[in-house]
Amino acid sequence: MLRNGETGDWIGTFEGHKGAVWSSCVDTNALRAASASADFSAKLWDALTGDELHSFEHKHIVRACAFSEDTHLLLTGGVEKILFIFDLNRLDAAPIEVGHSPGSVRTVAWLHSDQTILSSCSDTNGVRLWDLRSGKIFQTLETKLPVTSAEVSQDGRYITTADGSTVKFWDANHFGLVKSYNMPCNVESASLEPRHGNKFIAGGEDMRVHLFDFHTGEELGCNKGHHGPVHCVRFSPGGESYASGSEDGTIRIWQTGPVTCEENDPLPGNGPSRKVKAVADEVARKIESGLVIGKQGKTGERDKAVA
Repeated sequence: MLRNGETGDWIGTFEGHKGAVWSSCVDTNALRAASASADFSAKLWDALTGDELHSFEHKHIVRACAFSEDTHLLLTGGVEKILFIFDLNRLDAAPIEVGHSPGSVRTVAWLHSDQTILSSCSDTNGVRLWDLRSGKIFQTLETKLPVTSAEVSQDGRYITTADGSTVKFWDANHFGLVKSYNMPCNVESASLEPRHGNKFIAGGEDMRVHLFDFHTGEELGCNKGHHGPVHCVRFSPGGESYASGSEDGTIRIWQTGPVTCEENDPLPGNGPSRKVKAVADEVARKIESGLVIGKQGKTGERDKAVA
């Protein structure tokens, strides 16, 4: 499902998977989307029309997917314990197998101008860094528990990880541990504010989204509203807001700022007053020019969609 990053409004639904969708992403140009599913496939979509462009078949559940920075490659990983790279300019070509992971792949990401791949496992501690040229692991970021979330900061300086009740920040170039903070509960996900890098958020089993000072680890506030564990949190690219996804079946958008658990509520339907420069906004602008994703994933006139 595609929604506006500023308001949360529904834009369209990508229909085609026959199993749970574990991961999804949009490329940097907001033209294509990808999804990883329990139906043993990863799919490539036209982000403007909702059309399925290709289905990449796997032999087991696919848990993670990520577009390369140049948008020409799609990285996938899952229960097969293999990292696959698909060439999006040659959709029918066989994928490149980067290497065999020590466990079931949970997260994947690109860094160093698409020369390095990051992955973590559901059943193995640590984060592995792979050299794309050799297909081998050259560095492991050691953690005490399996890493449930790994994010490369927008400026490429830090890798943010969550394992157990700890959020860690690593130097993305030299791979040393920069900061490590204990959280109030076991956390599933963490994200660093992208514009200034002075705050981070974390969410987990206590059903709240916590906001912290990056430099000191001091809790600046937290957000109540979910009725189940929080499985994913991410800042918008502009940093004015952040989103949280929960086991309660909802995604909530919150405004960045120092708030307390008692006083904060989720944003109203119109979202933050200042424009959030999220990737979805680019899709929304294109839709304003006449394209819209319909329920069957087809392009239609804007006035017909409204009707």
